[in-house]
Amino acid sequence: MKALRYAKRLVSFDSTSHLSNALVSKYLEMKLTKHGFVVEKTEYRDKNNALKVNLVAKKGAGVGGLAYFSHSDVVPAEKWFSPKFGPFEPAVARERLYGRGSCDMKGSISCMLTAAQTVAWDDLNAPLYFVVTADEEVGFHGARCVVEESQLYREIVENGTKGIIGEPTNLEVVHAHKGSVEIKATSKGVAGHSSSRKNVSANLSMIPFLQEMKAIHDEVETELKWQNDMFDPPTLSWNINIKDDSPALNVTAGKTVCRMYLRPMPGIDVEPLLTRVRQAGERHDVKVRINHWGKTFFASPGSDFVQDSLKLAHRPKSKTVSYGTDGGVFSEIEDKIVFGPGSIEQAHTVNEWISLEQLSLGTDMYAKMIRHWCCGK
Repeated sequence: MKALRYAKRLVSFDSTSHLSNALVSKYLEMKLTKHGFVVEKTEYRDKNNALKVNLVAKKGAGVGGLAYFSHSDVVPAEKWFSPKFGPFEPAVARERLYGRGSCDMKGSISCMLTAAQTVAWDDLNAPLYFVVTADEEVGFHGARCVVEESQLYREIVENGTKGIIGEPTNLEVVHAHKGSVEIKATSKGVAGHSSSRKNVSANLSMIPFLQEMKAIHDEVETELKWQNDMFDPPTLSWNINIKDDSPALNVTAGKTVCRMYLRPMPGIDVEPLLTRVRQAGERHDVKVRINHWGKTFFASPGSDFVQDSLKLAHRPKSKTVSYGTDGGVFSEIEDKIVFGPGSIEQAHTVNEWISLEQLSLGTDMYAKMIRHWCCGK
């Protein structure tokens, strides 16, 4: 199976988000060019000076057509289930491909790369676009770069191209997902021996701030005005993480950081909650920074594009998911869905895998969609 061969090769590249994705991007650029795509690259360096590469490729002429969106970065694999092979040593067993990124989302890339080869240039009445971004797992930075710098992306938006975000959905058609907001709150103290009054723990100002955050957490979990029953769970999933820099029990913390992550939903304005966070920071001398990583994603389930996708996929109705994708950044594209092989339940796990059946079905489905929107068949 060609998709399996591609997936094994892609998994072998360690493209964890804190590293450069230049090597895996070079491999994909070579394959796309070989099979008739013109490839546009946009590059940037992250906060660690690692080179990041985004690819936006096009095959065929005309307007409209289909655009496939993916990402080449993966989450860390500091723990892995097998002593026989590592997370970047792809292994096939029990009709599954194991390896970091096999499900999220190098398996999907492999399916589309294989499907794109089934359609000759002369068969295309409309273009096929293939987008691969960096840093999807850590804030959608690559997608933002594409939006800001890619000429081919402008073409996709202006010509009404249909969009498929190829994240794992078990080949279910997804018409909506939640957004992403990061909140970073920092308090400062004076580090030193805890026996001295000269040294003050940063936690002392963080604690009352956290009490207010806990109150917001409880409110959004219980009050219906902050919930949308279209999703499971129907809440903002307000998550709170805390860390200070004290190296020992008898040393006061010089700095304490609270990071919170919430998932906004379509139809719910979270700005009043974010205003309360800022105000709590001012009251308790805690510095607050808010990053809107990705917008909510919503396509009308009754739209022609969603309904056509359901017919092609042989599914009775479209669904929603609670995770986020680059689709929240590509908000200018009117017609788009999330649709890809593999299950999100296998993504990011210590034994990440994708079934060989999903690789085969995903390839067939993507080929069918290319023929429908790019060949008029």
